[in-house]
Amino acid sequence: MTKKLWMMGRAVLFVATALIAVLSGAWGALALWYQLPGGAVARTLGSTIWALAVIALAVFAISRRSWLPLGVYMVMYAALLIWWASIAPSNNRVWSDDVARMLTGRVQGNAVTLDNVRDFTWRTDADYDARWETRHYDLDRLISADAVLSYWGSKAIAHAMISFGFDDGSHVVFSVEIRKKRGDQYSSIGGFFRQFETTLVAADEHDIIRVRTNLRGEDDYLYPLRMDKATMRALFLSYVHAANTLSDTPAFYNTITSNCTTIVYRMARQIDSGLPWDMRLLLTGYLPEYLYKVGALDRSVSVEQLRQRGRITDRARSTVPGEDFSKAIRTGLR
Repeated sequence: MTKKLWMMGRAVLFVATALIAVLSGAWGALALWYQLPGGAVARTLGSTIWALAVIALAVFAISRRSWLPLGVYMVMYAALLIWWASIAPSNNRVWSDDVARMLTGRVQGNAVTLDNVRDFTWRTDADYDARWETRHYDLDRLISADAVLSYWGSKAIAHAMISFGFDDGSHVVFSVEIRKKRGDQYSSIGGFFRQFETTLVAADEHDIIRVRTNLRGEDDYLYPLRMDKATMRALFLSYVHAANTLSDTPAFYNTITSNCTTIVYRMARQIDSGLPWDMRLLLTGYLPEYLYKVGALDRSVSVEQLRQRGRITDRARSTVPGEDFSKAIRTGLR
Protein backbone atom coordinates (compact mmCIF):
# COMPACT_ATOMS: atom_id res chain seq x y z
CA MET A 1 0.00 0.00 0.00
CA THR A 2 2.82 2.41 0.92
CA LYS A 3 4.59 1.69 -2.36
CA LYS A 4 1.38 2.21 -4.31
CA LEU A 5 0.78 5.56 -2.62
CA TRP A 6 4.37 6.56 -3.32
CA MET A 7 3.94 5.73 -7.01
CA MET A 8 0.67 7.63 -7.17
CA GLY A 9 2.29 10.61 -5.49
CA ARG A 10 5.14 10.55 -8.02
CA ALA A 11 2.64 10.36 -10.87
CA VAL A 12 0.64 13.29 -9.54
CA LEU A 13 3.83 15.31 -9.02
CA PHE A 14 4.98 14.49 -12.55
CA VAL A 15 1.66 15.52 -14.09
CA ALA A 16 1.54 18.75 -12.07
CA THR A 17 5.14 19.59 -12.98
CA ALA A 18 4.50 18.85 -16.64
CA LEU A 19 1.39 21.02 -16.65
CA ILE A 20 3.19 23.93 -14.98
CA ALA A 21 6.07 23.58 -17.43
CA VAL A 22 3.74 23.57 -20.44
CA LEU A 23 1.77 26.61 -19.28
CA SER A 24 4.79 28.63 -18.17
CA GLY A 25 6.65 27.64 -21.32
CA ALA A 26 3.78 28.83 -23.50
CA TRP A 27 3.61 32.07 -21.49
CA GLY A 28 7.34 32.58 -22.01
CA ALA A 29 7.06 32.07 -25.77
CA LEU A 30 4.22 34.61 -25.99
CA ALA A 31 6.05 37.07 -23.74
CA LEU A 32 9.07 36.94 -26.05
CA TRP A 33 6.84 37.25 -29.11
CA TYR A 34 5.13 40.39 -27.85
CA GLN A 35 8.02 42.12 -26.09
CA LEU A 36 11.37 41.02 -27.49
CA PRO A 37 12.94 44.05 -29.22
CA GLY A 38 14.20 43.92 -32.79
CA GLY A 39 11.12 43.48 -34.96
CA ALA A 40 9.14 40.48 -36.16
CA VAL A 41 12.19 38.41 -37.16
CA ALA A 42 13.83 38.76 -33.73
CA ARG A 43 10.54 38.05 -31.95
CA THR A 44 9.87 34.95 -34.04
CA LEU A 45 13.42 33.68 -33.56
CA GLY A 46 13.39 34.33 -29.81
CA SER A 47 10.03 32.68 -29.14
CA THR A 48 10.92 29.72 -31.37
CA ILE A 49 14.26 29.12 -29.65
CA TRP A 50 12.54 29.31 -26.26
CA ALA A 51 9.84 26.81 -27.30
CA LEU A 52 12.41 24.37 -28.75
CA ALA A 53 14.52 24.62 -25.59
CA VAL A 54 11.51 23.81 -23.40
CA ILE A 55 10.58 20.85 -25.60
CA ALA A 56 14.19 19.56 -25.60
CA LEU A 57 14.38 19.75 -21.81
CA ALA A 58 11.05 17.91 -21.51
CA VAL A 59 12.21 15.13 -23.86
CA PHE A 60 15.49 14.80 -21.94
CA ALA A 61 13.68 14.64 -18.60
CA ILE A 62 11.28 11.92 -19.78
CA SER A 63 13.82 9.80 -21.68
CA ARG A 64 16.47 9.92 -18.94
CA ARG A 65 14.04 9.96 -16.00
CA SER A 66 15.99 12.92 -14.64
CA TRP A 67 14.99 16.00 -12.66
CA LEU A 68 18.07 17.89 -13.87
CA PRO A 69 16.23 19.49 -16.83
CA LEU A 70 13.74 20.93 -14.35
CA GLY A 71 16.55 22.74 -12.59
CA VAL A 72 17.84 24.08 -15.91
CA TYR A 73 14.34 25.22 -16.83
CA MET A 74 13.91 26.99 -13.49
CA VAL A 75 17.11 28.96 -14.13
CA MET A 76 15.91 29.83 -17.66
CA TYR A 77 12.52 30.91 -16.36
CA ALA A 78 14.02 33.01 -13.58
CA ALA A 79 16.12 34.84 -16.17
CA LEU A 80 13.00 35.39 -18.28
CA LEU A 81 11.13 36.84 -15.30
CA ILE A 82 14.01 39.20 -14.50
CA TRP A 83 13.90 40.45 -18.10
CA TRP A 84 10.09 40.72 -17.93
CA ALA A 85 10.25 42.80 -14.75
CA SER A 86 12.61 45.23 -16.48
CA ILE A 87 9.98 46.16 -19.09
CA ALA A 88 8.56 49.50 -17.98
CA PRO A 89 5.54 51.44 -19.27
CA SER A 90 6.14 54.81 -20.89
CA ASN A 91 4.23 57.90 -21.92
CA ASN A 92 6.88 58.74 -24.53
CA ARG A 93 6.17 56.81 -27.69
CA VAL A 94 4.85 57.61 -31.16
CA TRP A 95 1.15 57.28 -30.41
CA SER A 96 -1.92 56.96 -32.61
CA ASP A 97 -3.57 60.34 -33.13
CA ASP A 98 -6.68 59.54 -31.09
CA VAL A 99 -4.60 58.81 -27.97
CA ALA A 100 -1.71 61.16 -28.68
CA ARG A 101 -2.38 63.41 -25.68
CA MET A 102 -2.86 62.61 -22.02
CA LEU A 103 -5.84 63.96 -20.12
CA THR A 104 -5.04 66.01 -17.01
CA GLY A 105 -7.24 68.01 -14.69
CA ARG A 106 -7.14 70.77 -12.09
CA VAL A 107 -9.69 71.13 -9.30
CA GLN A 108 -10.47 74.35 -7.45
CA GLY A 109 -13.49 73.89 -5.26
CA ASN A 110 -16.42 73.13 -7.56
CA ALA A 111 -14.53 74.21 -10.68
CA VAL A 112 -12.73 71.56 -12.72
CA THR A 113 -10.49 72.31 -15.70
CA LEU A 114 -9.69 69.43 -18.02
CA ASP A 115 -6.82 69.72 -20.48
CA ASN A 116 -6.74 67.64 -23.67
CA VAL A 117 -10.43 66.84 -23.98
CA ARG A 118 -10.85 65.11 -27.34
CA ASP A 119 -13.29 66.57 -29.85
CA PHE A 120 -12.59 64.78 -33.13
CA THR A 121 -14.83 64.93 -36.19
CA TRP A 122 -14.66 61.48 -37.73
CA ARG A 123 -15.38 60.70 -41.38
CA THR A 124 -13.62 57.30 -41.33
CA ASP A 125 -11.21 55.68 -38.89
CA ALA A 126 -8.38 57.10 -40.98
CA ASP A 127 -9.97 60.42 -41.98
CA TYR A 128 -10.80 62.90 -39.23
CA ASP A 129 -10.31 66.43 -37.96
CA ALA A 130 -8.29 66.23 -34.75
CA ARG A 131 -9.09 68.72 -32.00
CA TRP A 132 -7.91 68.78 -28.40
CA GLU A 133 -9.42 71.38 -26.11
CA THR A 134 -9.30 72.73 -22.58
CA ARG A 135 -12.76 72.53 -21.00
CA HIS A 136 -14.14 73.99 -17.78
CA TYR A 137 -16.81 72.27 -15.69
CA ASP A 138 -18.84 73.43 -12.69
CA LEU A 139 -19.64 70.45 -10.49
CA ASP A 140 -22.61 72.34 -9.02
CA ARG A 141 -24.19 71.96 -12.46
CA LEU A 142 -23.57 68.22 -12.74
CA ILE A 143 -26.95 66.48 -13.04
CA SER A 144 -26.48 63.00 -14.53
CA ALA A 145 -24.18 60.05 -15.03
CA ASP A 146 -24.80 57.37 -17.66
CA ALA A 147 -23.08 54.06 -18.34
CA VAL A 148 -22.44 53.54 -22.05
CA LEU A 149 -21.67 50.03 -23.33
CA SER A 150 -20.38 49.43 -26.82
CA TYR A 151 -20.51 45.89 -28.28
CA TRP A 152 -18.54 44.79 -31.32
CA GLY A 153 -18.97 41.01 -31.37
CA SER A 154 -19.67 38.75 -28.42
CA LYS A 155 -22.59 39.53 -26.13
CA ALA A 156 -20.24 38.90 -23.21
CA ILE A 157 -17.73 41.61 -24.10
CA ALA A 158 -18.33 45.35 -24.36
CA HIS A 159 -16.37 48.54 -23.90
CA ALA A 160 -17.70 50.50 -20.92
CA MET A 161 -17.66 54.30 -20.61
CA ILE A 162 -19.22 56.81 -18.22
CA SER A 163 -20.86 59.99 -19.54
CA PHE A 164 -21.48 62.92 -17.19
CA GLY A 165 -24.19 65.44 -18.04
CA PHE A 166 -24.56 69.08 -17.00
CA ASP A 167 -27.61 71.32 -16.78
CA ASP A 168 -26.65 73.20 -19.96
CA GLY A 169 -27.06 70.00 -22.00
CA SER A 170 -23.34 69.33 -22.39
CA HIS A 171 -21.75 65.95 -21.69
CA VAL A 172 -18.24 64.63 -21.23
CA VAL A 173 -17.42 60.94 -21.56
CA PHE A 174 -14.58 59.27 -19.67
CA SER A 175 -13.20 56.13 -21.26
CA VAL A 176 -10.32 53.92 -20.10
CA GLU A 177 -8.63 52.69 -23.28
CA ILE A 178 -5.52 51.06 -24.62
CA ARG A 179 -2.92 53.56 -25.76
CA LYS A 180 -1.91 52.24 -29.15
CA LYS A 181 1.35 53.16 -30.81
CA ARG A 182 1.02 54.41 -34.37
CA GLY A 183 0.38 51.44 -36.64
CA ASP A 184 -0.63 49.09 -33.81
CA GLN A 185 -3.75 46.94 -33.98
CA TYR A 186 -5.73 45.94 -30.91
CA SER A 187 -5.06 42.44 -29.62
CA SER A 188 -6.82 40.99 -26.57
CA ILE A 189 -3.94 38.51 -26.19
CA GLY A 190 -1.41 41.32 -26.48
CA GLY A 191 -3.27 42.97 -23.62
CA PHE A 192 -1.94 40.21 -21.34
CA PHE A 193 1.66 40.83 -22.41
CA ARG A 194 2.27 44.54 -21.86
CA GLN A 195 1.74 45.41 -25.51
CA PHE A 196 -0.23 48.54 -24.63
CA GLU A 197 -0.20 51.27 -22.05
CA THR A 198 -3.40 52.52 -20.43
CA THR A 199 -4.85 55.94 -21.17
CA LEU A 200 -7.90 57.78 -19.92
CA VAL A 201 -9.75 59.71 -22.61
CA ALA A 202 -12.27 62.48 -21.98
CA ALA A 203 -14.29 63.33 -25.06
CA ASP A 204 -17.55 64.69 -26.43
CA GLU A 205 -20.27 62.11 -27.05
CA HIS A 206 -20.41 62.98 -30.76
CA ASP A 207 -16.76 61.92 -30.91
CA ILE A 208 -16.28 58.87 -28.73
CA ILE A 209 -19.75 57.31 -29.07
CA ARG A 210 -20.50 58.28 -32.67
CA VAL A 211 -17.20 56.86 -33.98
CA ARG A 212 -18.24 53.50 -32.56
CA THR A 213 -21.85 53.41 -33.74
CA ASN A 214 -21.56 55.19 -37.08
CA LEU A 215 -18.11 54.20 -38.32
CA ARG A 216 -16.98 51.03 -36.56
CA GLY A 217 -20.33 49.26 -36.70
CA GLU A 218 -20.57 48.73 -32.95
CA ASP A 219 -23.85 48.40 -31.07
CA ASP A 220 -24.20 50.91 -28.19
CA TYR A 221 -26.46 51.08 -25.14
CA LEU A 222 -26.92 53.89 -22.64
CA TYR A 223 -28.05 53.27 -19.06
CA PRO A 224 -28.87 56.22 -16.75
CA LEU A 225 -27.23 55.59 -13.39
CA ARG A 226 -29.08 56.10 -10.13
CA MET A 227 -26.77 58.01 -7.81
CA ASP A 228 -27.01 61.14 -5.74
CA LYS A 229 -25.16 64.31 -6.64
CA ALA A 230 -22.44 63.78 -4.03
CA THR A 231 -21.65 60.34 -5.48
CA MET A 232 -21.65 61.68 -9.05
CA ARG A 233 -19.26 64.42 -8.01
CA ALA A 234 -16.98 61.94 -6.24
CA LEU A 235 -16.94 59.64 -9.28
CA PHE A 236 -16.17 62.56 -11.60
CA LEU A 237 -13.29 63.64 -9.37
CA SER A 238 -11.98 60.08 -9.19
CA TYR A 239 -11.64 60.15 -12.98
CA VAL A 240 -9.70 63.40 -12.75
CA HIS A 241 -7.42 61.88 -10.13
CA ALA A 242 -6.93 58.73 -12.25
CA ALA A 243 -6.05 60.84 -15.29
CA ASN A 244 -3.44 62.82 -13.36
CA THR A 245 -1.99 59.62 -11.94
CA LEU A 246 -1.63 58.06 -15.41
CA SER A 247 -0.05 61.27 -16.69
CA ASP A 248 2.55 61.16 -13.93
CA THR A 249 2.96 57.38 -13.68
CA PRO A 250 2.35 55.40 -16.88
CA ALA A 251 0.78 51.95 -16.52
CA PHE A 252 0.29 48.94 -18.74
CA TYR A 253 -3.17 47.91 -19.90
CA ASN A 254 -4.19 44.38 -18.95
CA THR A 255 -7.11 42.62 -20.61
CA ILE A 256 -8.30 41.20 -17.28
CA THR A 257 -6.88 43.13 -14.33
CA SER A 258 -6.66 46.67 -15.70
CA ASN A 259 -9.36 47.22 -18.31
CA CYS A 260 -12.18 49.68 -18.91
CA THR A 261 -14.42 48.14 -16.22
CA THR A 262 -12.04 46.97 -13.51
CA ILE A 263 -10.50 50.44 -13.23
CA VAL A 264 -13.95 52.01 -12.87
CA TYR A 265 -14.79 49.38 -10.24
CA ARG A 266 -11.68 50.27 -8.23
CA MET A 267 -12.61 53.95 -8.38
CA ALA A 268 -16.19 53.20 -7.34
CA ARG A 269 -14.89 51.11 -4.42
CA GLN A 270 -13.21 54.23 -3.10
CA ILE A 271 -16.68 55.79 -2.90
CA ASP A 272 -18.51 52.69 -1.66
CA SER A 273 -16.17 50.13 -0.10
CA GLY A 274 -19.04 47.65 0.16
CA LEU A 275 -19.42 47.33 -3.61
CA PRO A 276 -19.21 43.56 -4.28
CA TRP A 277 -16.93 41.86 -6.77
CA ASP A 278 -18.67 39.96 -9.55
CA MET A 279 -17.59 38.01 -12.66
CA ARG A 280 -19.71 40.40 -14.72
CA LEU A 281 -17.00 43.00 -14.11
CA LEU A 282 -14.81 40.85 -16.37
CA LEU A 283 -17.55 39.77 -18.77
CA THR A 284 -18.37 43.40 -19.41
CA GLY A 285 -21.24 42.66 -21.76
CA TYR A 286 -23.25 41.63 -18.70
CA LEU A 287 -22.40 44.78 -16.75
CA PRO A 288 -26.04 46.02 -16.84
CA GLU A 289 -27.10 42.98 -14.82
CA TYR A 290 -24.44 43.79 -12.24
CA LEU A 291 -25.45 47.45 -12.07
CA TYR A 292 -29.06 46.37 -11.70
CA LYS A 293 -28.12 43.99 -8.88
CA VAL A 294 -26.32 46.69 -6.85
CA GLY A 295 -29.16 49.20 -7.37
CA ALA A 296 -27.33 51.52 -9.76
CA LEU A 297 -30.09 51.21 -12.40
CA ASP A 298 -33.84 51.79 -12.35
CA ARG A 299 -35.33 48.65 -10.79
CA SER A 300 -38.95 49.52 -11.50
CA VAL A 301 -38.55 47.72 -14.82
CA SER A 302 -36.59 44.64 -15.90
CA VAL A 303 -33.02 44.66 -17.17
CA GLU A 304 -34.28 43.56 -20.57
CA GLN A 305 -36.62 46.56 -20.73
CA LEU A 306 -33.73 48.84 -19.77
CA ARG A 307 -31.65 47.26 -22.52
CA GLN A 308 -34.33 47.73 -25.16
CA ARG A 309 -34.96 51.29 -24.06
CA GLY A 310 -31.26 52.08 -23.80
CA ARG A 311 -30.18 50.94 -27.27
CA ILE A 312 -28.97 54.12 -28.96
CA THR A 313 -27.34 52.68 -32.09
CA ASP A 314 -30.12 53.47 -34.54
CA ARG A 315 -30.69 56.93 -33.11
CA ALA A 316 -26.96 57.66 -33.35
CA ARG A 317 -26.78 56.49 -36.95
CA SER A 318 -29.73 58.64 -37.95
CA THR A 319 -28.14 61.88 -36.71
CA VAL A 320 -26.97 64.47 -39.23
CA PRO A 321 -24.04 66.92 -39.05
CA GLY A 322 -24.85 69.88 -36.82
CA GLU A 323 -27.54 68.05 -34.86
CA ASP A 324 -27.35 67.89 -31.06
CA PHE A 325 -25.99 64.33 -30.85
CA SER A 326 -26.42 63.96 -27.09
CA LYS A 327 -30.04 65.04 -27.24
CA ALA A 328 -30.78 62.82 -30.23
CA ILE A 329 -29.50 59.60 -28.68
CA ARG A 330 -31.54 60.23 -25.50
CA THR A 331 -34.87 60.69 -27.27
CA GLY A 332 -37.42 58.56 -25.40
CA LEU A 333 -34.74 57.20 -23.09
CA ARG A 334 -35.76 58.56 -19.68
